[in-house]
Amino acid sequence: MSKSEVSNLPLGQWLKRRRSRVLHDAARVVLPSSLLVTRGRSDRRRVALTFDDGPDAMTKEYLYVLDQLDVRATFFVLGANVARDPAVVHEVVRRGHEVAAHGFTHRPFPGLTSAELKEELGRTQAVLPRVRSRRFFVRPPKGAVSLRSLALTAAAGYCTALWSRDSDDCRTLDPSAVEDRLDPRLVRPGEIILLHENQTWTLDALPRAVARLRSAGYELTTLSGVLA
Repeated sequence: MSKSEVSNLPLGQWLKRRRSRVLHDAARVVLPSSLLVTRGRSDRRRVALTFDDGPDAMTKEYLYVLDQLDVRATFFVLGANVARDPAVVHEVVRRGHEVAAHGFTHRPFPGLTSAELKEELGRTQAVLPRVRSRRFFVRPPKGAVSLRSLALTAAAGYCTALWSRDSDDCRTLDPSAVEDRLDPRLVRPGEIILLHENQTWTLDALPRAVARLRSAGYELTTLSGVLA
């Protein structure tokens, strides 16, 4: 987000984002990468595309476009959505993508009791496909974390996965604005890029954004791929 965009935010929203960023930065310094990741390795020209909030009615369209682009990505899915349509998440895996948890109901983790957070994680894991992975990833809804929620999530056996570059696709309807956020001149090796499902403008932005990143020498991969 540019300085001009930040200056136009309401004060309450700006303070909320500022507090969240300070907490994220502090947690990144204190916690090992086995418990929290915000970006991948910087010694390889790779970036990870990650999609939140699915599966939904547009998931198959996302899969089709990613197939056409020959890109594999990571989908952070909501357990409640998977429970309604389990077949689609199996199709995500069949096509070579990575699936990880995004909670069951999309309730922010810091506001949950210990029992509620454990239930969110457990119910989501129960409906996800059984695939081999080096570790279980979870992305807290809205990226909201507290030191308490991070500790509880780690104790449950999960690595919290945030992001290093926000496409801002949930704050625009313009594909070109999403493309601009993924400009290769702004992106750095190891970026974990936040995107969302169920948005036509995000889908429309992908072909050109991917083409520009590839032209700049970037490999598009999954979260596990950018960490390996």
